[in-house]
Amino acid sequence: MASTNNEIEYEFLPFIRVYKNGHIERLMGTDSIPAGTDPQTGVSSKDVTNIVPETEVYVRIFLPNLSNKSKKIPILFYIHGGGFVLSTPSFPIYHNYLNTLVAESQVIAVSVHYRRPPEHPLPVAYEDSWAALQWVISHSKGDGPEEWLNDYADFGRIFLSGESAGANIVHNLAITIGNSELDLGLNVNILGVALVHPYFWGSDPIGSEAVDLDRKASVDRLWPFVCPSNPDNDDPRANPLAEGGPGLRGLGCRRVLVCVAEKDILKDRGWLYFQALGRSGWMGVVEIHETEEEDHAFHLHDLQCEKAKELISRMAAFFNRDMPPMLH
Repeated sequence: MASTNNEIEYEFLPFIRVYKNGHIERLMGTDSIPAGTDPQTGVSSKDVTNIVPETEVYVRIFLPNLSNKSKKIPILFYIHGGGFVLSTPSFPIYHNYLNTLVAESQVIAVSVHYRRPPEHPLPVAYEDSWAALQWVISHSKGDGPEEWLNDYADFGRIFLSGESAGANIVHNLAITIGNSELDLGLNVNILGVALVHPYFWGSDPIGSEAVDLDRKASVDRLWPFVCPSNPDNDDPRANPLAEGGPGLRGLGCRRVLVCVAEKDILKDRGWLYFQALGRSGWMGVVEIHETEEEDHAFHLHDLQCEKAKELISRMAAFFNRDMPPMLH
């Protein structure tokens, strides 16, 4: 019996191992750091559960040390990466990143823990993130269940951001928000979206994907693993430019910042997204920031390096810039 329990059904190294008895072993991204007050930045954080009833979905909220406690500040709705399958808001690299970003940007951040594949295949992560966003927006009249959002959040300045798979989820939320045919129950507008090293993919290689075949093969496996109900890498949720998808024209925000890293195999997809959005007919402002000589999610692992500081400063400027009137 013991040998059956230890028999591997599937593994996606170096991330996850699935055993035939149903046990899931996550090989990284499992460390946790408690919420509290960060001594370096003065940012306070706390966890709020019961966001989506009867699930383990929760949010960790980050509040900067405010000199003027009566002033409302922008909201950053943040979704962590980890290939859809790893990490939580309490994982140290994401917790520390948000402490740093919140202190620099003077925003109130809401970091989402969504249910993850393979136990909960896509689209569950999209659905959980959407439910968490609706929970945040339920505070827009100042009478929601969470006092920090009631007291400090400016619902005229909502931003969505994520890293890697989290950026993919953010894009798909923005597509859903922009679909005017849906009654979404949202009574506020999303001002901006910041996609950091976004996971977008496709069946046909572009740019450097055709050169680094080992890395490409690894990325090729991700979508079929997390979305077995539609394992096609040209699913429009994975490939926003796929034929037959919703396209980018209806993206439900006014500003987009795409951040890419020179050595990241996902870089060319980020550039393609930036270029396609600019010519799609979408009536917003899109910009791109490329970090030279760095790879995927480099900043999360060394927040004090100069290029990480530069990226975080660019994000802070994006969250705090005044927006011109909507184009017509």
